[in-house]
Amino acid sequence: MPPARRTPLSRDRILHAAIKLADRHGLDALSMRKLATTLKVEAMSLYNHVANKDELLDGMVDVVIGEITRPTPGGDWKAAMRARAHSALAVMTAHPWAPMLVVSRISVGPNMLAYIDATLGTLREAGLSWHETDRAWHTMDNYIYGFATQQQNFPVNPEEYAAAAAAYLPMLPVSLYPYMHEMSSHVADGSLDGTLDFSFGLELILDGLERLRSTRA
Repeated sequence: MPPARRTPLSRDRILHAAIKLADRHGLDALSMRKLATTLKVEAMSLYNHVANKDELLDGMVDVVIGEITRPTPGGDWKAAMRARAHSALAVMTAHPWAPMLVVSRISVGPNMLAYIDATLGTLREAGLSWHETDRAWHTMDNYIYGFATQQQNFPVNPEEYAAAAAAYLPMLPVSLYPYMHEMSSHVADGSLDGTLDFSFGLELILDGLERLRSTRA
């Protein structure tokens, strides 16, 4: 039997392997040596496709951003931005390492540039000024990435909320913390689920932008 053909090494193959490695073991576990071992190549061969680890991380960010649904300027702007937000949260949840990397690096990859341009175009075509567009874009992204980070690092699982609230009640005397005590009581008895609600905050932002847009119109 002839020897099996090895899949040629490429930048795209390296980036996707790095993303899988980070998804499984976290970003701290990602190194050029471990990545080379995963790909069954010599570490030095990676540098024919990515100059260094910084370039690798930038490329990973761009691939992940490419998974997010881009809004289409000129249509129903709220529906487009809503779909963008939910898609972004899903992608950030699928790649738990991504939110901090996205917000901490200046990325100029083609997917990132197209993503930002589509977002700006959607907000501008909705009638917002450049000042408002800039503020709206950053407000939405701050909410998306912040929510994803909090969701991934929240110390209690949703199914444990009621028990955790009940355990904290003795530390919340009504005389000192009346509102926290009452709210925790509702979570403890199940009348309030206490879960994080992405759509609630998102709709507040979109409704606020709609009022701003209507006032301008």
